[in-house]
Amino acid sequence: MYNRMFRQRPYRLVLLPTVVAALLAAGCASRSLSAPTTTVAASTTVAPTTTVAPTTTVAPTTTVAPTTTVAPTTTTIPPTTTTTLALVTEGAVVMVANASAVTGAAATLTEQLAAVKFTTAKATNAAGIDESLEVSKIYVKPGGEAVANQLAELMGTVVVAAMPTPAWITGGTAALGEVTVLVMLGKDLAGKQLPGLKDR
Repeated sequence: MYNRMFRQRPYRLVLLPTVVAALLAAGCASRSLSAPTTTVAASTTVAPTTTVAPTTTVAPTTTVAPTTTVAPTTTTIPPTTTTTLALVTEGAVVMVANASAVTGAAATLTEQLAAVKFTTAKATNAAGIDESLEVSKIYVKPGGEAVANQLAELMGTVVVAAMPTPAWITGGTAALGEVTVLVMLGKDLAGKQLPGLKDR
């Protein structure tokens, strides 16, 4: 009987070990699946980044002022022209009286005046209060003022006064005749060329 049973169901014995092995494997797998899983995040250490600004070296700039060359200026000075004004010689008769005590001084001045076109009378001598004068002066009658002023300028701006009465010359007023300008030649100009006649 036993033999018949074994013969009839031999596959049961073959399957048993297989089932047991499968159950054991399933248990192990169950334990493996139920175990807690711990995930450790990877730790990454990042080194701090330092940004260094680029250094720019600027060479110093030197500004040179522009040089301006100024051409030399040439100034042409026109020649100086000296204009000699005409003398006022007409309109009066001139007499020279010597009040300097220098012999011939009145006659010499009369010649100088005649040389520049003055109308002259014969020279004479001073008398009275004007017989001796340190400084020359001029007397004039009405109408002869222009010529008298011209003579005063030539003599170095001497004083011009109205003709006195009597005239202080040899022979007095009567000796004047047609004379309207009387030059009383003093010691300051006796025997000298008149200042105003040097360039004429």
